[in-house]
Formats: sequence, structure tokens, C-alpha cells
Amino acid sequence: MPKELFQVADLFQKCFDFTRADEVKKSGLYPYFRPIEENEGPVVQIEGKKMIMAGSNNYLGLTAHPKVKEAAIKAIEKYGTGCSGSRYLTGTLDLHIELEKRMAKFFGTEDVLLFSTGYQTAQGIIPTLVQKGEYVVSDKDNHACIVAADLMAKGAFAEFKRYKHNDMDDLEVVLNKIPKDRGILIVSDGVFSTTGEIVHLPRMIELAEKFGARILIDDAHSVGVIGVGGRGTGSHYGMMDKIDMTMGTFSKTFASLGGFVAGSERALNYIKHHAPALIFSASPTPASVAAAMAALEILEAEPERIDRLIANADYMRAGLKAQGYTIIEGVTGIVPVILGVFDKTLVFWRKLFDAGVFTNAFVPPGVPPHLSMLRTSYMASHEKEHLDRILELFNDIGKELELIK
Repeated sequence: MPKELFQVADLFQKCFDFTRADEVKKSGLYPYFRPIEENEGPVVQIEGKKMIMAGSNNYLGLTAHPKVKEAAIKAIEKYGTGCSGSRYLTGTLDLHIELEKRMAKFFGTEDVLLFSTGYQTAQGIIPTLVQKGEYVVSDKDNHACIVAADLMAKGAFAEFKRYKHNDMDDLEVVLNKIPKDRGILIVSDGVFSTTGEIVHLPRMIELAEKFGARILIDDAHSVGVIGVGGRGTGSHYGMMDKIDMTMGTFSKTFASLGGFVAGSERALNYIKHHAPALIFSASPTPASVAAAMAALEILEAEPERIDRLIANADYMRAGLKAQGYTIIEGVTGIVPVILGVFDKTLVFWRKLFDAGVFTNAFVPPGVPPHLSMLRTSYMASHEKEHLDRILELFNDIGKELELIK
């Protein structure tokens, strides 16, 4: 028998074969994993240099707010640095319960349940609710945490279907093919993180009612950004009572870490007692919960921060379009600038970085080849001088790289 038949494949071989990141690093154009040394909101320090941050999800500029930092420090002094257990056993603090009650009041829902991260929240909801023979129907451009949760449900013998991005006609086609006696959960981002687009919620609700489906909306990029007082996608459309569950994160508007789901007491009670992502995971730290609670208080007391955020983003949308750039239109804090060329996107990113502006480079395979982009995002705390400097650099570099005239 030939000797090669006895050779064993090495699990790590793909790791040795993966050299793409190393090659980009050698070129000096690698845009990822850049350590931030100081963070003051709209200005950060990276590699010893002050930079304008135009890529953060710190939408209301609260990560450096004195009240948020003070709340986190006081929580550590009272509770220590961690909970040393899951919510199910020894990890529930009165602080967790208080934040859940405040969040439920904010959203006008019966209950809210906290998770340790926003990513983990989807995995706590979807595979727990959608079981064997039931269907999860998901937008093709949903966040990776939803995709992972969908696949977990599929792995437990639930049915997983996708529909074309934000295409409610295609959603109807998919729903039409599902047997009438099956439970259905429709899942979508409220604001899509890459493009800043908003889900077509009214039509989705119409279809959910027609087919007897439930709706889960991920408002990670919506809360504190759109809707009355920053209450998210449902509020934006005046249809909060039509959404069955809203999930989100504390890592953006709420200047902290963790996740949540808002909905009916019965649904959340079921998740609380059946979700492995909750039962077998350490609970959110005292500092994280206290920081999120302080951020919520600021959001409620100072809703004008939302107006400043959207005004800043609108200013940038208008300025970039005037220079000749193609952007994805929206009404949120996300302003994607489509460059369309992989190499030039990385070069553009590096030139901005060297000039003191940090953006996010989105390139294939993360986006289709024709959608290579610099995804910029803005904060309520950006000053006009920051925005004008960003526009100045986009104008100069765009002309240098022959991307605009």
C-alpha cells in the first residue's frame, strides 16, 4: 500500500498557509488591530499620535463622560471587579435587576434580560426559541452574531432560511414556502452595521401578521441614534408595540459592554431558564452594568445629543457627496464611502491614518469586491473642526488617488 495513504492531515495546516494578513502588514497597509493608547472620544492616541476618531461606535460620545466613569468606579468599590458566576446561580446582582427594570421602562416593554456581550445575546435568543421543525428567517446581510445563532439553531434541527437584503417581496416568497403549522421567527438588523440602512419594518410587520410569525430586531446601531429619545427602529417607525423582541448591545451608545433583549415577560422568562448562553456564562461585570446605567440616564436627560450626532453625520454626508464621492445614503451615524477598489481603499486608509484620521476599511471578503469602502461613523461629541479636517483630507487624498475630480 502506498506510504502516502498513511499520512495524517495536520489540522493547523490552514493556519500556516494563511499569509494574506502578513503580506498586507509588510506593505504597511494593514488597517486592523491598531491599539488605542488613550481615548477621549472624538480624539484618540494611537502609536503615540493624537488622531481624530472617525470609525467608532461611541455614538453619543459617552465612553469618556465623567458620570459614566464615576459610576463604573463606584460599582467596583462596592461589588468588586466581577460576579464569579452566571446569572442563573451566583452571578446576579441587584444592579443587574435595576438596569433590566430601567431598560424595560425606557423601551416600554414588560421585561428586559441582560447578557454578557451583544454577540452572545443572539445566541441566547435564537437557538433557544427556534427549535426542531421551526423556522428562523434571516436577512442575508444580518450581523455575524445573528448568522452564528441561526446556524446554531440549524444545528439543533431547526430550519434556517434567508431572504435578499432588506427585500420584503423576497421575504414574502420565503414565508410562502413555509408550512402553515410551523413557528417562525423573522430576524433583522434594525440599522445595518456596514451600510447604515434601516430595515423596512412596516412591510415586515405586515408580513409577520399575515403569516403568524414573530419578529426579532437587532438594534445595536439604532438605540441612541434613531427613534423618539433614541428608542430605536420600532420608535423610528412609530411601531414599537409591533415588534416582539428587540435586542442590542451596551458597547455602542451605552459606552460599556454587554447585551440585552427587550420583550414580553413570558418570552424572556423562557429564555432565562433555557438559554445556555446565559446559564453557562459569567454575568456582566458590576462596572459594565453601572456604566451602561449611567449612560442610559444621560441619554434620557440629554436627548439633544442625538440631534448633534445626526447633524454631524448629515454634515459629512453632504460634504462627501459635494466632493464627488459615492456614499450609502442614511439617517444614522454611519456614513460609508464607497471606493470600489481594494488596493486604493487600503492606500486611502493609510494616508488618512498618517494624516491623523482613523476610519474603518471594509474590503473583500467582508464586502463584495465592488463595495470596498471606508466606513466612517460619527459622534455627538465631534466638533466642526474635526469634521472639516476629515473632509479636507478626503478631498486631498481622493484627488491624489484619482478617485474624485
